[in-house]
Amino acid sequence: MRVAESKLPYINAYGNVTKVLEKIQGAATPDRFSQDFLADTLGMKGGSSRPVTPYLKRTGFLGTDGTPTPLYKSFRNQAEAGTAAAQALRIGYAPLFQMAEAAHTLDDAKLKGLIVQATGLESNSKTVGAILGSFKALKAFADPNPAEGPDETPQDEEDGRDAARARGLPAGLSLGYTINLHLPATSDVAVFNAIFKSLREHLLTN
Repeated sequence: MRVAESKLPYINAYGNVTKVLEKIQGAATPDRFSQDFLADTLGMKGGSSRPVTPYLKRTGFLGTDGTPTPLYKSFRNQAEAGTAAAQALRIGYAPLFQMAEAAHTLDDAKLKGLIVQATGLESNSKTVGAILGSFKALKAFADPNPAEGPDETPQDEEDGRDAARARGLPAGLSLGYTINLHLPATSDVAVFNAIFKSLREHLLTN
């Protein structure tokens, strides 16, 4: 698999990835992440900061129009920041994760080799170094093992197990059935009412 280097987001001055992500967590969420917001509110001025906005778009923090995404807002929540950064890493560097599911766990040499393989660039290319540095800068904010959810059993699942035990069925076993009705050709509503009343009494409540 080979992708153009433009498919992998990077900033030549990749230290700015670290700076802007730290500043985002401390600043209010703007209606739109503009160059003015970057310079005036976050204090990221100068030409080397301009690639930050496209980088944030490529990694899922911003929409194409610069609007902060739910991922951006989650990243500002300290309790969710690590998970949000891990998701951004997989969005921005999807080609690498397609080649190696655990790309974020690779050491520098192996990760660099993956980038070279993906882009087709020479290993000593400055772009390869910038991609590697940008990847690592974002990875530093990511939780390596995002929580997959609480360990508690949901109440409805527990209720289902109780019902199974009450009916003498093994816990965890659920049964389903399909009822096909062939209704008589009649316009008498009382006939239909009697049929559905019988269903409720003899099937649906057992």
